[in-house]
Amino acid sequence: MVTALDQTVVLTSRGTDARTAGIEDLRDVFRPSKLAFQKHKHFPSAASNRTRISKAETSTSARCARDTNDPFVYNNTRKFQCECHDLYEELVPYVEAWRWQKETVDRISTSVARGEEPPNCVILLQHPPVYTMGTRSSDAHLRFDKNHPPFELHKTERGGEVTYHGPGQLVMYPILNLRHQKTDLHWYLRTLEEVVIRALWSSCRLRASRIDGLTGVWIGDEKVAAMGVRVSRWITYHGLALNVTNDLAPFENIVPCGITDRRVGNIKQLLRQRHPLATWGNDISPVGMLQDDYELLEDATLLDRVHQSLLSEFAELFQMELVAPVNKGPQCIRHVHYDLEEKLRA
Repeated sequence: MVTALDQTVVLTSRGTDARTAGIEDLRDVFRPSKLAFQKHKHFPSAASNRTRISKAETSTSARCARDTNDPFVYNNTRKFQCECHDLYEELVPYVEAWRWQKETVDRISTSVARGEEPPNCVILLQHPPVYTMGTRSSDAHLRFDKNHPPFELHKTERGGEVTYHGPGQLVMYPILNLRHQKTDLHWYLRTLEEVVIRALWSSCRLRASRIDGLTGVWIGDEKVAAMGVRVSRWITYHGLALNVTNDLAPFENIVPCGITDRRVGNIKQLLRQRHPLATWGNDISPVGMLQDDYELLEDATLLDRVHQSLLSEFAELFQMELVAPVNKGPQCIRHVHYDLEEKLRA
């Protein structure tokens, strides 16, 4: 459904299409890197950002080749620049990322009104634990006292119902001028879903799908990606959240996305259910590494692999040239160190 509010559109449309869910053999596809685990950086350098962007643009592992008949690709001969804020290792407070998005939308809208052609923007990050509600969220879907929530709770202007964000979940905020693509909100949401579906295939050989009448991405009957967007003067913001290694317990405090009869899952658990580590052989981790060290490496590797595929598929489907950002973001953004070791010890 599309609702117009003061020249701003909230998208809560429903998906169509369904595919067989499942997983292929991962022995030759997903092997944790044998590189030593490195501590995450507070402020990724421009060179580091460019390296990540280059990997995302050139990755060809299990890529779905572009097809002129592909309904998810707008076949334009021109690629548009998109500033890529690759902060996937960082925990950015929700309120600050929210403010950052709105400031970026205002900046792009102002430039467009002057007849300029500013670059698009995509932000990839994680959040500390937080619950967010959309424009049509119902308090009945909260299983706690709204005045005393277990984590921060924010009512936002995005479409969709209540959801949870937390460490180990990759959150992507595309801020795009849809006049460069298609001024079609249903196409936009379906294409966001397709980004996730293809990223899960290319990174992990997980066969994800849509469920008729529901928004998001699913593996079997478990929802792994939620979506809620806002569009103002055809400039998008908010976006998608993909559960990779995050704790699923906080979802028990809500009715996620208002769906009562289906579960929430994450990529790490789905991989383990189908391919327990014990069946992968003794060569999957460096000699001499303790199990706890491997657990750290596994989460870091999985997040890195999935995040690269997300950026790669995003650039492919939206025909974007990802570039290092000129606009570094507002001073209010405080990059919080994401320490996997502390998370596991907690």
